[in-house]
Amino acid sequence: MSSTQKLSAIEKIKTESDGLRGTIVESLQDEITGAIREDDQALIKFHGMYQQDDRDRREERAAKKLDRLYSFMIRLRLPGGFLKPEQWVATHRIAGEHTTGVIKITSRQTVQLHGLIKSHIKPTIQAFNKAALDSIATCGDINRNVLCSSNPGESPIHEKVFAYADKISEFLMPKTKAYYEIWLDEEKIADKKEEEDLLYQDRYLPRKFKIAIAIPPNNDVDVFANDLGLIAIIENNELKGFNIAIGGGLSTTHGNPETYARLGTVIGFTDTEEKTMSAIYEILTIQRDYGNRADRKLARLKYTVDKVGVKWFKEELEKRIGFRLQAPKPYTFSSRVDHFGWKQNAAGLWNYTVFVENGRVLDTEELALKSAMLEVAKTGYANFRFTCTQNLILSDIVPANKDQVQNILEQFGIVKHTENGSVIRKNSMACVALPTCPLALAEAQRYFPELISKIEPLLQKYQLENEGIIMRMTGCPNGCARSYLAEIGFVGTAPGKYNLHIGGDRQGERLNTVYRENADEATILQTLDLLFKDFSAEKTEQESFGDFALRKKWVSL
Repeated sequence: MSSTQKLSAIEKIKTESDGLRGTIVESLQDEITGAIREDDQALIKFHGMYQQDDRDRREERAAKKLDRLYSFMIRLRLPGGFLKPEQWVATHRIAGEHTTGVIKITSRQTVQLHGLIKSHIKPTIQAFNKAALDSIATCGDINRNVLCSSNPGESPIHEKVFAYADKISEFLMPKTKAYYEIWLDEEKIADKKEEEDLLYQDRYLPRKFKIAIAIPPNNDVDVFANDLGLIAIIENNELKGFNIAIGGGLSTTHGNPETYARLGTVIGFTDTEEKTMSAIYEILTIQRDYGNRADRKLARLKYTVDKVGVKWFKEELEKRIGFRLQAPKPYTFSSRVDHFGWKQNAAGLWNYTVFVENGRVLDTEELALKSAMLEVAKTGYANFRFTCTQNLILSDIVPANKDQVQNILEQFGIVKHTENGSVIRKNSMACVALPTCPLALAEAQRYFPELISKIEPLLQKYQLENEGIIMRMTGCPNGCARSYLAEIGFVGTAPGKYNLHIGGDRQGERLNTVYRENADEATILQTLDLLFKDFSAEKTEQESFGDFALRKKWVSL
């Protein structure tokens, strides 16, 4: 099907890249510019990096006839968002030596570092390699970081489910050795048959591919926002298998009605690891073979599923895997939150979830969060796990060490910070946006805390401060902070302007809808004031804001 399409320019770059090598080595040696060659900018994504520039300084530098202030963002591959304490120490050091110093926890359960200049890329990757960390396949047209419910307290068999994230990540890794040759100075493979890639071939996928694993009843990973979602079916503390959902994805383009957000469709159940892995693999091959390679805006799996139809897709999948999917098993999602503070798991180990606003781990005058996490890591008492709402879990702490970790958290004010954060602030999330993201139309992480500070008094005004309303903001319609799945979502349209979306649910099983377009701050606050007033006066006891918005027909499905 895709063979008859006129291919996009990036398709040619991929197939002619010599296994994602391109001319990256030559680009790195060019000292005239801080940028790399245009084709290499597409290829370097497969190595876990994006070329960016400081948009705050574009006009200033242009006026002086200077090149843009180029730098790179690097993102780690951390299936399920897991780091050992010594790896956190290494990441802390690397961030300070080679980047802005801020450790950014992403909405896909990993960390990314910004401000990396070209000459520091190779030393950074080599430093990460010494800590047994890599950035392979965290960007690009390939399977990205695999998500999994992060808190070990979610289920007595969390560890068994969690292990699938790493298994899937390794299973879907590209076979090319370009990463090791370019960054780690390994010898180039003479026989290309050794890196023959039956899954990705030389074309890779039409666009990025995202996978998440959820453990009901908490849909903390937003499983239906992913190209492929696995819902763990657990009975009597035994993993029975997974329901499989396909075709989720939130990215859209303003003004292009052919693009849209879509939630994944559950198509069946697999009851063994072998069947689950086979189904995952062949879902990717169908997307490889039938995905749109002409228009990248229409290239995600959701568009393939809608083009060929769910029925055809399932039949083709069953043909490729050689067995029939079972009927989906019943499950219930009742929440979509992080459990802040201390929580003990079934094995008796303790976990402390730290509130990290918009995922930015740094030291400020008000809070030395980065220093506190380093002190915890130095004890070796806690692993580090990242949540899909950009928070951090200090995990797997034996009871004998809990008090020492608690003392560090209290000493640095982390307990007070976490406990004093409002419910709505702790349920919020924003993407990076300006000044580094080239796609951003408006602010997000730099502005959202300020906007929340103005929304909090409105909630208090109507005695709604304990309502767990989920609010999210993105600086463009790509949906990196999953604003389309929030009860109240803000999607950037221009500097200081946002589309205001309402009507999502608490469980992540319903998209929201645009309520106000191109709203500035004054319009947003005035609108929310009126909505909160009605919600406070008329809601039923257990009714969420998103459900109320639908009942009042402020928006419709």
